[in-house]
Amino acid sequence: MTTDTDDVGSTPLVATFQLGEGLFGVWAGQVQEVVRIGDITPVHDASASVVGIRNLRGRIVTVVDLAVRLGLGAVEAGSDNRILIVESHAEPVGLLVDAVGETIAVESTDVVPPPPNVDGVQSQNLSGVTRAGDRLVALLALDIVLQPDERSSPVQA
Repeated sequence: MTTDTDDVGSTPLVATFQLGEGLFGVWAGQVQEVVRIGDITPVHDASASVVGIRNLRGRIVTVVDLAVRLGLGAVEAGSDNRILIVESHAEPVGLLVDAVGETIAVESTDVVPPPPNVDGVQSQNLSGVTRAGDRLVALLALDIVLQPDERSSPVQA
């Protein structure tokens, strides 16, 4: 399991976000920045999860609807929508989410494997489960969720 730690301490941090009713998270060190949606240009013949591309300060970023990618429907347009910029296979990728939550400190011993009754694709997408207060956070395995063979490559400007 890969974790990233706070610059000050040694406690791993998880960036949480909403997809529908679910609370998900990724290790905070995987998130380069969080941005508003802005102007997104559609890409013809892209996979269903690719919303389009966005110019982010001179970088072309592929924007992926994370809910579609995970088979959870689609992110509903709203003022709380955000894009988490991560790097996947040396390319910037934007993850469209319903809303961004808190960044929480999580000891690696507090992360448990996904339940064995979570089948197929969903269990492959999770690296573990932890708690944020009274809610469970499903930790995504971004390297699996963003497999290059399943998403379109960014268009070169």
